[in-house]
Amino acid sequence: MQGKILVGSHDGVYVIMLQGDVRLTLCTTVDFYLQNIFQDVAFRSVVVDLSQTENIDSTSLGLLAKLSIQADKRHNFRPTLISTRRDITRILLSMGFDDVFNIVETPLEHKEQLLELPRQAVSEEDVRQRVLDAHRTLMSMNDANREAFHDLVATLERDPLEPPRQASL
Repeated sequence: MQGKILVGSHDGVYVIMLQGDVRLTLCTTVDFYLQNIFQDVAFRSVVVDLSQTENIDSTSLGLLAKLSIQADKRHNFRPTLISTRRDITRILLSMGFDDVFNIVETPLEHKEQLLELPRQAVSEEDVRQRVLDAHRTLMSMNDANREAFHDLVATLERDPLEPPRQASL
């Protein structure tokens, strides 16, 4: 199933549900929405529901990590992350998400109140910058992530117009 983002809010409490195959193609839409959340003066908390997520890539995980880090920095609280699938939970735990989220296995009730978030159209360079930022965030979480994403971040940091470096023999 192609990835979708469903959202809802009430009295400063936000819910974000990621469904299907959640990939970098959704990163800009998610990032814009997160920016809007933190601009809301009534913002109190956020719950992210991954119970209907089939796959999630590292860029999307990086955006979720950014959400938690910003929630802690701005509001001194740890968001809740719902994960009912063992494979997704295993990924979250292996990347240290239990250090920045309250992870629970109980799915949301009343999902029918959530609305699909329309996708944002952006440039390739904007997507590259968001992917880079998401992976830098993941790297900041722990040494294992720093090692896992070092080469990718180094590649993304290079100027896209710069020719690839040749390996020396």
